[in-house]
Amino acid sequence: MTVRIEISRELVESGELERIVKEYEREGHFTLMDPEERDASRHRLLDDLPLDEDVWLFAYGSLIWNPTIEFLEKRPGTLLGYHRQFCLKTLMGRGTPENPGLTLALEPGGECCGILFRVAAAEREQELKIVWGREMLSGAYHPQWVEVETEQESVRAIAFTMNHDYHNYTGPLPEEDIVNTMATASGPLGGCWEYLFQTCDHLAENDLDDSHLTRLKELTLAHPGFIGRDRIG
Repeated sequence: MTVRIEISRELVESGELERIVKEYEREGHFTLMDPEERDASRHRLLDDLPLDEDVWLFAYGSLIWNPTIEFLEKRPGTLLGYHRQFCLKTLMGRGTPENPGLTLALEPGGECCGILFRVAAAEREQELKIVWGREMLSGAYHPQWVEVETEQESVRAIAFTMNHDYHNYTGPLPEEDIVNTMATASGPLGGCWEYLFQTCDHLAENDLDDSHLTRLKELTLAHPGFIGRDRIG
């Protein structure tokens, strides 16, 4: 039976998440990024930022509803030039080697609504280290600066875009394949359907909408093999 894992600040800070991932690495299901390389990628991104400047982080998936960091402010925003897409295969988080799951990444083109978190300048090293400790355990993402539009202003923020050279990048997938994965794949972090539904629900809580995700949710609910049916009544 799979032991359920909940991503938390404590799990990341204690190194326990990395220890868990190392077990999968030993089994050949994951490639862990070297901690020094992970830190270097964060520092490269922040090198040109004044020490007294707050940092904005753009969330488009699980960071929306489970940021695990301390922040000064959050606000809705729209990232132009990218869209969220299920294109990252996972054999451990929300899937297994036998039935891999899918998680979201940012792909070029279109636009993406999400949530911005403002991290205080004095806390940014500590808080962003936590973010890197969950999002950059592998080389799946390219962290980069992007411009996000909000009602108040345009904000320069950090976003995690898809690394197309990563071995678990799937490229564009047929909708039928994505729905089948959402309906049937599950792992230590829970079902893919939970990830999809949580993202949809928390976008709605912030008066945001992604019609593509909404359609995937509806199709997942109608899937004959949907494993979450008993959970939602």
